[in-house]
Amino acid sequence: MSSEGVQAEGTAGTPGGPAEGGGGRHARVVLVDDHRMFRTGVQAEIGRTEQTGVEVVGEAADVDQAVTVITATRPEVVLLDVHLPGGGGVEVLRRCAPLMAAAENPVRFLALSVSDAAEDVIGVIRGGARGYVTKTITGADLVDSIFRVQDGDAVFSPRLAGFVLDAFASSDAPPVDEDMDRLTQREREVLRLIARGYAYKEIAKQLFISVKTVESHVSAVLRKLQLSNRHELTRWATARRLV
Repeated sequence: MSSEGVQAEGTAGTPGGPAEGGGGRHARVVLVDDHRMFRTGVQAEIGRTEQTGVEVVGEAADVDQAVTVITATRPEVVLLDVHLPGGGGVEVLRRCAPLMAAAENPVRFLALSVSDAAEDVIGVIRGGARGYVTKTITGADLVDSIFRVQDGDAVFSPRLAGFVLDAFASSDAPPVDEDMDRLTQREREVLRLIARGYAYKEIAKQLFISVKTVESHVSAVLRKLQLSNRHELTRWATARRLV
């Protein structure tokens, strides 16, 4: 496959399907990186499903391709490079936000990049990635990181974790947000999608709930936060860097 192509392989290991290798574990993974040779190397290193439990179901080389293949394959984990043609890893995260917020089988992202710059780390973590590791990672550690992210854990290369801690420690937002604590987990999911501009029907589809239920959640959020409309809600969410 050329660096410009998108690979979306067969779906023989659908979510919840029979486990293979990797100690009985199985994870469907998409590789997003604009260097074809690097993707080929990662595929060779971790994609031996019977041994690792990792099944590479798709590849992409830029933002548009990434969104297309991730939407088509709905993997458990996406290995995402930070610097990509078309807007970078942050743009992929923004456009895949509904997939990350899905109530069932959410797509989770693990940044895998040569960069160890603090601004790159913070950018993708704020965008919704569950972790960030550099390309010096070993194949075994990468497989372990994939399964940890699949479980919902946060994973970082050792020195990069400090960037995240420092960034949030210096944030203007209070360490405890009493307003956010009033909201249920589902209300927070709806809040984020509303603030990102999604219509009620789109939110209902992504969260597998009815439009009427979305309306009820929005009403509850507005009431609890003492806001009047979705425009005020969007400003509120943006100020807290939830968008």
